[in-house]
Amino acid sequence: MRLMTKFGGSSLADAAQFKKVKAIVEADESRSFVVVSAPGKRDSNDEKITDLLLQCYDRRESNLSFAPLFMRIRQRFCDIERELGLDVGIESELLSIERAIQNGASSDFVASRGEYLTGLLLAAYLGFGFMDPCELIAFHDDGTYDDETTQRWCQKLDGKKRLVIPGFYGRKRDGSIKTFSRGGSDITGAIIARAVGADVYENWTDVDGFMMADPRIVDSPRIMSVVTYSELRELSYMGAGVLHEDSIFPVRRARIPIHVRNTNKPDAKGTKIVPDGSVDAHGRGSVLTGVAGRSGFTIITVTKDNMHKEVGFGYRLLRVLSHNNISFENCPSGIDTMSIIIDDSFLKGKLDAVISEIRRDCEPNTIEVTSQIALIAAVGKGMVRSVGVSSKLFSALSEAGINVRVINQSSSEMNIIVGVEQRDFKDAVNAVYRAFNP
Repeated sequence: MRLMTKFGGSSLADAAQFKKVKAIVEADESRSFVVVSAPGKRDSNDEKITDLLLQCYDRRESNLSFAPLFMRIRQRFCDIERELGLDVGIESELLSIERAIQNGASSDFVASRGEYLTGLLLAAYLGFGFMDPCELIAFHDDGTYDDETTQRWCQKLDGKKRLVIPGFYGRKRDGSIKTFSRGGSDITGAIIARAVGADVYENWTDVDGFMMADPRIVDSPRIMSVVTYSELRELSYMGAGVLHEDSIFPVRRARIPIHVRNTNKPDAKGTKIVPDGSVDAHGRGSVLTGVAGRSGFTIITVTKDNMHKEVGFGYRLLRVLSHNNISFENCPSGIDTMSIIIDDSFLKGKLDAVISEIRRDCEPNTIEVTSQIALIAAVGKGMVRSVGVSSKLFSALSEAGINVRVINQSSSEMNIIVGVEQRDFKDAVNAVYRAFNP
């Protein structure tokens, strides 16, 4: 068994958390590759190290002093080094970083230093080697991730073990630091898991696993014991707070399971993310894997007699969106109607122009605009083989007095998406969740 282990920012927030991490790593000698995030919040009033670093960058760009902010960063890392009894020269490293910021270092370089310093400290504490991801993770000159070069560079890991690798960043071919988007240490972990042929990619955080619904909406939702890659992607897209969306793909291609676990409760079972087809959804106790949703949508409904017989109507309608650089979420249609559901963020300052172009290009009978819509997705692989799922879902919404404005079920029958008035969003999520988890 070979485990690739990634620890998030909450798992490395201070010296006490470092000690928990060491106990976890040493509990299983299979944990020979460790990827780390920068230290996160120690409590609700604290700030993440990466946020502090970026604030230093912003102040430098505004020709303001960042010394007080950097002092807080210095104190965090020096405290960890001192409390763990280490001597890795962290003060010298911090001085070098401070000078780099003063001399105009890029925002990507500045943002990456939290992971870099954390990696140095944890490698020394575990007695592991340290490898900078600049030797492993490649980006194209335009800043996009270069998977082909990364796979070639990662051959350096062949035959190696007991390594700590900072997450979140790599380098472009000119040698400059490039970061992933925030949360990108998950991506690094997945890349390394694939490169070393891990049997499992462990992702350690501060929760017992993924919940079936947002705990800010549903009181005490259950933990998902098992979820497939496809289900996770659907839930992530609809707003569920899960892994960084891009982090799934490297391990998905290699069919490597992900195991999300709690650093503060290492005995908790966590959530296993497994390849599609490797789990019997009926064996999980509920055909519903999870429910997630987002608010802030607008529906543009276009009506035209005999629309279904007019060749190219749908093309012309969607061409208006393309012309205005607008993406759409769903496009339910009927014989004489076609509706387009759009995230409000795409429509800012563009709605009037879009309506005008639809009138010109499509010559509809009517155009109706409905705002303040929320979309909710009920997701579960078991839906395809279960009778009465739709009935149970819509009965629950009806009993809660919620009017459904949109219904869309994917061809894979893995999810059912409903649109409701934004004011009914939380009640609708609760109704759907409780229908399958009484």
